Amino acid sequence: MNLKRIFVVIFLALNGFFVNAAVDSIQSEVGEIKFIPIEHASFIIKFTNIVVYVDPVGNSARYTNQGRPDVIFYTHGHGDHFDVKSLNEVCVENTKIIAPPSVAQLIPPKFEKNIIVLENGGHTNILTINVWAIPMYNLTPDRLNYHKKGVGNGYVLTIGGKKIYISGDTEDIPEMRSLKDIDVAFVCMNLPYTMNVEQAADAVKAFKPKIVYPYHCRGSDLDKFSRLVEASGGIEVRRLNWYPGR
Repeated sequence: MNLKRIFVVIFLALNGFFVNAAVDSIQSEVGEIKFIPIEHASFIIKFTNIVVYVDPVGNSARYTNQGRPDVIFYTHGHGDHFDVKSLNEVCVENTKIIAPPSVAQLIPPKFEKNIIVLENGGHTNILTINVWAIPMYNLTPDRLNYHKKGVGNGYVLTIGGKKIYISGDTEDIPEMRSLKDIDVAFVCMNLPYTMNVEQAADAVKAFKPKIVYPYHCRGSDLDKFSRLVEASGGIEVRRLNWYPGR
């Protein structure tokens, strides 16, 4: 934790309250990498002069003043992750769209030249970002129909020497638990669609990212998640404001 964050945490603690951050960042070989939550599963990554949108949905006003996306990543086609109206509103001529086949087939033909299709296990490089698509799926018998293996992608993005994992909608699958050298992880947790906080915390403790941001976490006990993760030592939990106004 850098000195600025330490000062903020101490100040808030001394005043008897804590707030979720509206933006956070890490340092990398290419300078600051910013993480800006939009809502639920949608967020923005900014570094140098590059703007990345992850699963942009909802009112495009949420993205006002954030800059047009150079790259959009889609994890899967559910409505809280993919929305044609939002795509039409935020995508520009030079925007690259990275998506699994299940999402690529939902994208209007006018964006065909923008799309890079990645299946699970696929790799590509785009605008200095190394991209690795990994599985995201459910394991628990009564959740199997929510997210089937091979349909959606999680992603590991390497930016400025930092590895950033985006889980998409998943449970604590072996492919997540076996990740190595992850600097930042965005890990989902909400029932019944993904996993509970105990599963999420156990997976995080297995692959040991330096920093974890819980997201896609409506209704989850994030205090409990933080306690479970931080009790193991060596992993910092950072909480962003995924549900503004709530």
